[in-house]
Amino acid sequence: MPFRIAISGIRAATADLNVIGNNIANVNTAGFKGSRAEFSDVFAVSNTGVASHASGQGVNTARVSQQFTQGNITFTDNGMDLAVSGQGFFVVDDNGAQLFSRDGAFGLDREGYIVNSNKQRLKGFTTDTSGNITGALGQMRISTANTQPRATSTVELGANLDSQETVPLVAPFNPNDNSTFNFTSATTVFDSLGGGHLAQFYFVKTGPGTWDMHTAVDGTLVGAASPIAFGTTGALTTPAGGTVALPAFTPSGGGAAMNVTLNVSEMTQFGAPFGVNRVVQDGYTTGRLSGIDIDTSGNIFARYTNGQSNLQGQVALANFPNPQGLRALGQNNWAETFEAGSVLIGAPGTSSLGLVQAGALEDSNVDLSEQLVKLIVAQRNFQASTEVIQTADATTQSVINIR
Repeated sequence: MPFRIAISGIRAATADLNVIGNNIANVNTAGFKGSRAEFSDVFAVSNTGVASHASGQGVNTARVSQQFTQGNITFTDNGMDLAVSGQGFFVVDDNGAQLFSRDGAFGLDREGYIVNSNKQRLKGFTTDTSGNITGALGQMRISTANTQPRATSTVELGANLDSQETVPLVAPFNPNDNSTFNFTSATTVFDSLGGGHLAQFYFVKTGPGTWDMHTAVDGTLVGAASPIAFGTTGALTTPAGGTVALPAFTPSGGGAAMNVTLNVSEMTQFGAPFGVNRVVQDGYTTGRLSGIDIDTSGNIFARYTNGQSNLQGQVALANFPNPQGLRALGQNNWAETFEAGSVLIGAPGTSSLGLVQAGALEDSNVDLSEQLVKLIVAQRNFQASTEVIQTADATTQSVINIR
């Protein structure tokens, strides 16, 4: 009997060594969760229960329990690296199978899908045609197509016109003769094809507090002059509402006719030098994908060379009532089980789900120094069980040698 008890001790110590060895081996594995071996004693049980004088039959390995404590978050130079701060798992698609992982080392494949090192695709909430997040769960894919250009419809112009200026002596206005106007400013506007066009604004003083504003696009005047007037405090009085609607004009390059409104409500006339404070237009040219940004809520934004950004989707996180019941599959993946409970999938930062940190990875939660101490203890346990076998063997041999 002591032999069987000692063998059970050796098996338990071996299981403990295996678990500890696996923890140590994965101390640098991103998103790895350490485990611990848990044991239970063994007694011979009859119909009347365990006798009060029973000595026990050894030990069993009850289970290997996963420890889902938070690992340290280390920042990286890769903006596609993701770490979960708090509870939750990334949801990945493995050829149709839905798996879960804490390893956020992601990148883009040739088709634009966000994938990990196992070529599993990250899942999240998709967007509709207007760029709004939907409740549909799908594979996250970044569009690499050029963005649609937007034609300029509004130009906001803020400037101070010097009240000390005099009416130009040369008339009429000629954009090629700077003696016929007082000041000028310019910006670039865009047509429906994304083509850029130089828009120039000329200010000609016509009297005390009154000015004419001429607009030219690519050197061609657009409509007649727009009168601008200021009160005695230097505030704008004309045009009413502070906007000027230019007549429709067709730009060069084949774009559609443009309808542009000038917002001059921020213009002033003070006794100070001419200065442009604000020139903003709402159009832009087409743009190529230049980068990807992911915020703490998991929103995925594509950045383009034209300065625009586009919401591509939202990273989804999953959680379980009993994460320890998940089945470990290797390759930093877990699978859903009945013991783990029903999966809850939601947006980062909602319910019990944690937040997403971009440009970072979660380290293994294994404490190396603690594992080395446990390794020594497990080794001693193994050696002690072998000593039991040696002692039992010596005792048995003594009995056999009785004459």
